[in-house]
Parts: sequence; structure tokens; C-alpha cells
Amino acid sequence: MEQVTLRATRRGEAGTRPARRLRRDGFVPAIVYGRGIEPLPVVIDGHDLFMVLHTEAGANAVIKVEVEGGESVLTVAREVQRHPVRGEITHLDLIKVSLDVAIEAEVHLVFQGTPDPVKNEGAFVETIASSVLIEALPTQVPSSVEVDISALMIGDTLKVADLPTLDGVTYLDDLDKPLLTVLLPRAEEPEVEEVEEGEGAAIEAGAETAAEAASGASGDEG
Repeated sequence: MEQVTLRATRRGEAGTRPARRLRRDGFVPAIVYGRGIEPLPVVIDGHDLFMVLHTEAGANAVIKVEVEGGESVLTVAREVQRHPVRGEITHLDLIKVSLDVAIEAEVHLVFQGTPDPVKNEGAFVETIASSVLIEALPTQVPSSVEVDISALMIGDTLKVADLPTLDGVTYLDDLDKPLLTVLLPRAEEPEVEEVEEGEGAAIEAGAETAAEAASGASGDEG
């Protein structure tokens, strides 16, 4: 995985109001920290950050943060906070990494192919999990994990244990964790006509009246 470079400046004022002003001007507050360095609040250009996190590596890109007036720090983005409505990044942590020390990462799953029951029997694929937790060196974290599901049949479940083996990558999730299954649609239950409460009482009363009338008629004949 290639490294990408991100320029940053030291953040002066702390607090909510200064952070709001920064975001309004198109910047994102962040903090750089990790083993061997003091936590460093910084400011990043929002457009530059967007470009860095939308390379092929995505959110797991190895980011070389160049702090103005300071040294460069190799990092990965974590704890990315977003605006609840607009979705834009409002804050993130940039954690120092070493190229020779493994890190944990959440990696997106890409399901390829279409199971035959989906194509010919009206079955459907139910996705249970769309990502998996892995451990690898920063430069060996895959942008995604691709898995072929075309051979699955009705009732089959894809599990973590079924994922492909990747060089330098260890799956940390439980190997029995389900990721996807193939199901048939449930048969629709016949609709039952609902009877209004008053209407039901009237029907019942009518039935009782008819029964009494029949009983009286029988007595008269006697």
C-alpha cells in the first residue's frame, strides 16, 4: 500500500468555538499521537483530507503527516467523527505507526458473483456483516477483501473461516462469525379479513337470536 502525504499546521486555540470557526473555513481539527511523541493538536485542509482518505487504500491509508515547522509522522486515521447530517469529517485521530509493527484495521468485504438459487429460484442474499477486523503491517493492510459467493446454495452461510488467505493478513474476528447467507423468501400468509368489534358482536347476537327462534319454533310444534 502506497503512502500518501498530508500537510498540517499546529492548532492554537482549543475549544468548541475555535473548532467551529475552523470547520466553517474548510479546515478539520485533528490530533496526532502515538508511542514516543506528545499529543499534537493540528489543523488539516478539509479538501486535502478528503483526497487522502479516498485513495484506493481508503480509510486505512498510511498517511505521512508533515507538520509545519516540525518533523513528519507516519500515521493512520482512526476515530473519524462526521457531521450527523452532512457527513463531512469534523474531527479525527492520526495515530503514529511503524512500518515494521502490525496494526489492527477494519476492512470492507466485497462479495463477487451471484449464487445460482438467486438467479433461478427466487432466493436472495442477506448480508450480515460488510467488514472484517484484520491485523497486518501498515503497508500490507488490503483496501478490501474480495470473496466469491457464486457457489453458495440455499441455506449456506459464509463465515470468516471461508475468507481467502492473504499474505501477511490475520483475521481477528471469530472464525465462526457469519458474514452472509442465502435464503428463500418467506411464503406470504393469507390475509384474514378483520371484523370490527361492534360488527362481530352484532353477528354473534344475530346468531344467538336465530338459535332462540329456532328453539321456540321447535317448542311450538311440540
